Amino acid sequence: QVQVVESGGGLVQPGGSLRLSCAASGSIFNINTMAWYRQAPGKERELVATITPGGTADYGDFVEGRFAISRDNAKNTVNLQMNRLQPEDTGVYYCNVVEMVVAGLEIDYWGQGTQVTVSS
Repeated sequence: QVQVVESGGGLVQPGGSLRLSCAASGSIFNINTMAWYRQAPGKERELVATITPGGTADYGDFVEGRFAISRDNAKNTVNLQMNRLQPEDTGVYYCNVVEMVVAGLEIDYWGQGTQVTVSS
């Protein structure tokens, strides 16, 4: 069993920055992709950013160069640096960890979410 814990959310003014952190712990075998998702009130959960074990990152179209995802494979952590935040970035941000159990079998683990509020 893998536990996923996020931290770093909070209230920030428009144009400000926040750094989210996520740590996976427990009986970890082989972590594959790590990612951040978010869900705004009344909207579906959407992908913010993903990163492979080799460090290849991909972002949602709305990011537009404002965010940067990074990971430390040795520590099983993933971070999301968010800059130039706007009110529409408000939502609950979730960390997602994909564990490859055996070839062709992966298990998704989710954190409890951390609230990000962008408001003046």
